[in-house]
Amino acid sequence: MTDDTTANSDDSPERRLVSGWQGRFFEDFAVGDIYKHPYGRTVTETDNVWFTNLTMNVNPMHFNEAYAAGTEFGERLVDGTFVIALAVGMSVVDISANATANLGYDDVRHHAPVFHGDTIFAESEVLDKRESDSRDHVGIVTTELRAYNQDDELVLSLERTPMVLKRAAAEPSAAAPTGWPAGVGTQPADLD
Repeated sequence: MTDDTTANSDDSPERRLVSGWQGRFFEDFAVGDIYKHPYGRTVTETDNVWFTNLTMNVNPMHFNEAYAAGTEFGERLVDGTFVIALAVGMSVVDISANATANLGYDDVRHHAPVFHGDTIFAESEVLDKRESDSRDHVGIVTTELRAYNQDDELVLSLERTPMVLKRAAAEPSAAAPTGWPAGVGTQPADLD
């Protein structure tokens, strides 16, 4: 009796390198597109305390429960710069995985407080795109990034402008995705 699922079987599938998500390139953006970034992220007390300490933010509203209990919020608030960093990080997969630089963050607005235990979701809308005047291999994309909590309350908005590679300049491939050094992992020659 033979097992038809073995790798040595004539019926076994052909092995091949398949490109994963390579991120968007300049050509992939269109004004008016909205990308709902995958995954929500629940903010923990540890996130807030570590970030507050790392950045030396000495406002007691972020790390002093007794102080915060006496404020209008009745509890500690999550550091606003953490919320910015989290929302921007959530957008990288769709907006700037192929960026060569972030040119600016504008019109940053905190619309509502974020508390420990809130889950943040983010989306970006393409507001503008243009060719770079000084670099042929990139274009400039401006997006509005919006972050919401689990109750659909807008907690943050900002405009973000990265300089994004054009596809021809990046030359993405399954064997050499962004961030991988040449020759690491499975290579086409390994599949023969």
